[in-house]
Amino acid sequence: MERIIIESDVLIIGGGTAGCYAAITLGERTDLKVAVVEKADIRRSGCLAAGVNALNAYITKGHQPIDYVRYAAKDAEGIVREDLLLDICERLNHVTEDLESRGLTILKDENGEYVSRGWRNLKINGENIKPILAKEVRRQKNVSVYEHVNVTDLRYESDQVSGAYGFGIGDGIFYEFRAKAVLIATGGAAGMYRPNNPEKDPHQMWYCPFNTGAGYSMGILAGAEMTTFEMRFIALRCKDTIAPTGTIAQGIGAKQINAADEVYEEKYGLTTSERLWGTVSENLAGRGPCYLKTRGIDSAQEEDLYKAYLNMAPLQTLKWIDSEKNPSRYDVEIEGTEPYVTGGHTGSGYWIDRERATTLKGLFAVGDVAGGAPQKYVTGALAEGEIAAEGILRYLKDHGSVEKNSTALSRQAEEKIEEYETYLGQNGIFSAEQLEIRMQKLMDEYAGGIKTSYQYSEAGLKVAEEGIDDLLKEWKQISVTDIDELLAVYELRDRLVVSKVLIHHLRERKETRWHSFQENADHREKDTQYECYINSVYTREGVRMLRRKLVKAGEE
Repeated sequence: MERIIIESDVLIIGGGTAGCYAAITLGERTDLKVAVVEKADIRRSGCLAAGVNALNAYITKGHQPIDYVRYAAKDAEGIVREDLLLDICERLNHVTEDLESRGLTILKDENGEYVSRGWRNLKINGENIKPILAKEVRRQKNVSVYEHVNVTDLRYESDQVSGAYGFGIGDGIFYEFRAKAVLIATGGAAGMYRPNNPEKDPHQMWYCPFNTGAGYSMGILAGAEMTTFEMRFIALRCKDTIAPTGTIAQGIGAKQINAADEVYEEKYGLTTSERLWGTVSENLAGRGPCYLKTRGIDSAQEEDLYKAYLNMAPLQTLKWIDSEKNPSRYDVEIEGTEPYVTGGHTGSGYWIDRERATTLKGLFAVGDVAGGAPQKYVTGALAEGEIAAEGILRYLKDHGSVEKNSTALSRQAEEKIEEYETYLGQNGIFSAEQLEIRMQKLMDEYAGGIKTSYQYSEAGLKVAEEGIDDLLKEWKQISVTDIDELLAVYELRDRLVVSKVLIHHLRERKETRWHSFQENADHREKDTQYECYINSVYTREGVRMLRRKLVKAGEE
C-alpha cells in the first residue's frame, strides 16, 4: 500500500454535524492546522445526510436551559450527566441562530418569531443542512478535508493519543494522521441487531446504516472508559418506512391507539422508552396493530405532513401517495426498530469531562459518540462541537508540544499497514456478510432484539457473548479481494467490539430502568442501588466494569 503521512494540530475524525461545527469553530477562531477525515463526503454524511425537518432541542420563550436538563433527566430515569447537559443547553439558541445566519431556513410566523413544534422544537426546512455545514467547513483556510478515508484505529502510546490510522476507500492508500489533539465525532452504532426489513431492504433503518460504531470501537480498543451502553435506543417509527413518528405526534398531536381505537399511551407512561414499551405490550397482549391516530385531520395538516416528510423521510410521503392511504383517512401504523447505541438520544458513549475530553490524553469526543447527555439532537451536537473546540484550544496551551513520533509509534504504524496488506488478497473461510448475519441473529435472539420483544436474560446474554467471541476470532479469517471488502471487514469488527461491550453493560445493570431499551427479564423492576453510571474499560483480560456516582448540574 502507498503510504501518506498527514500532520496537523487537530485531527477531527468524522465529518457529521458535530465534527463539521468543531472544524468551523477552530477555523474561525484560530490559525491551527486542522484535518477533518470522513468515510464518505461531508456534504451528505452522517445522520443528517438526507436532511431534517425540525430542531428538537431549543429553549423557547418562557423556558430556561435548566428546564431542558430536567426534561432529559426525567426521560432517562435520572441516569444523565446534568453538568454536560447544562453546558449544551446554555448554547442551544446561540448555535441555532448561528446556523440560520449561515443559510439554514427556520420557519417564522407573521411577527418574525420562530415557529415552534412543542415547547422545545423549531420547524425548519432542513434538506440542505449538511451541504450548508460542508460549505462552511471548506471556507476555512486552515482546515483540510480528507474524504473517502476509513479510519480504523487510534495512533497512541500508553494513554496518549496522537493521531489515527486508516485507508482510502477509493485509492487504497494507507493514511497515518499525526496530531496534537484528536476529536472523535463519528456517530454511534447501527447494524448490530437484525433490522426490521432484513431480507427486503436491510439498510432501511432509523439510524444511519453507515454509522458502524467505529468511533466507539477505536476508543474501546485503546482503553478509553465508556458509559451507559446499556441504555440502548430503539426508535418508535412508522411501519415499513421507519420514518419518524414525532413529526406526527408533536406536529398534529396524534395519540397512540391500538386496533380497538383505544388510546393507550398514558397507561404505560410518556417517556421515550415508555411510548415504545406501550406499543410492544399492546401487541403482545393481542391488541395490535398499533397506530398514530391521524384519521380526521384537515387538508392543511395533511399537506404539512407531506411536506415535512419530504424534508427528511420522503419514503413515507411516497407510500401515502402510492397506496392512496392518506393520513386524513387512515391511521399510521407504528412499530419499534432494532436497538442502536447512540449518545445523541440516550446516554451511551465515551466518558468525558466538561471539556469533552475522554480518559485518554489528547482524545476528545462529541455528538452521538459522546456519553452522558441524551436528547442532544442536532443543536446539541453543534453545541458540543463548539465546546470541544474550545476545550482543545485550552488543552493545546499546555500540551502543544506532544512528541509526534517515537520508535513505538513507528512500529505501531508498520503493524497496522501490515495488517491491512495481510487482509488484502486473503483467501479466507468466511465473508464479512456471512459473519454479520450471524452477529445480527445472535444479538436479536439472545441480547434483546426484535424477536424477543427487546427482552433479555442472563442465560441469553451468556450465549450471545460466547457467540460474539467466536466471531471475533473468525473475523481474522475473512476473504478479502478488494478495498470495498476490506472496508466491510473493519465495519464488522467495529460492530462486534461494540456488541461485546454492550452485552457486559446489559448484564451489569441488574434491574429494568428503561422499559424496552433495557428490558431485563431476570430483574423486572427498578432498583435504587443502580442509580449510578455503569461504565467499562476494555483490557487484555476482558471488559472491566465499574460504577460512578451521578453528577448533578452545578457540581464539579
